[in-house]
Amino acid sequence: MSKIKALINPVTPFAQNAPIIYCENTRQCAFVDPGGDIELLMQIAANNSLIPSKILLTHGHADHAGGATQLSEILQINIIGPQKEDLFLLESLEEQGKMFGIEAINCLPHVWLNDGDEVMLGDALLSVLHCPGHTPGHIVFFNKASKLAIVGDVLFRGSIGRTDLPKGNHEHLIVSIKEKLWPLGNEVIFISGHGPISSFGQERADNAFVADGILED
Repeated sequence: MSKIKALINPVTPFAQNAPIIYCENTRQCAFVDPGGDIELLMQIAANNSLIPSKILLTHGHADHAGGATQLSEILQINIIGPQKEDLFLLESLEEQGKMFGIEAINCLPHVWLNDGDEVMLGDALLSVLHCPGHTPGHIVFFNKASKLAIVGDVLFRGSIGRTDLPKGNHEHLIVSIKEKLWPLGNEVIFISGHGPISSFGQERADNAFVADGILED
């Protein structure tokens, strides 16, 4: 199986990371969480000789999904994910956008994803983990060959996702991190929805919310 590489691109006034991930062998790429600035994202893909293949969504908030419909229509590629419990958010993207002062278009994915599903990107395999808490249908993409996870707003360097938004659940979020992410291995590097990259080992050592010393029973 091929490894993947990632080009991390902050978009929207929320500086939301919209990584373009691609298969090293085929250069097929996926636009992950294109919340906006899609012209910039398309230019970055073109500048790196990447072949647009699909759009992947971790969850349904406007800063992550607001540009997905437009990008899908321009490039004629499918929107894949998140898990279906985020439908209520994807159906309200325009409303969310107005609330937060960003442009967003409602979105209906071509394919919903569930825990345990797999997505091929060229020769690279992405495993799907359902990680509710920040939103009920939030998912994480993991490429074992690269030891790389795209975690959206589940986990950040030194922090975790908000759970005070509609249908957020703090207890579910902690369980998602502890039972779904940590078993992937301390060496796994992750790209968050906002902020710098980190590793699961680093967060287990000193994250103020989910470090091992804090989560011990």
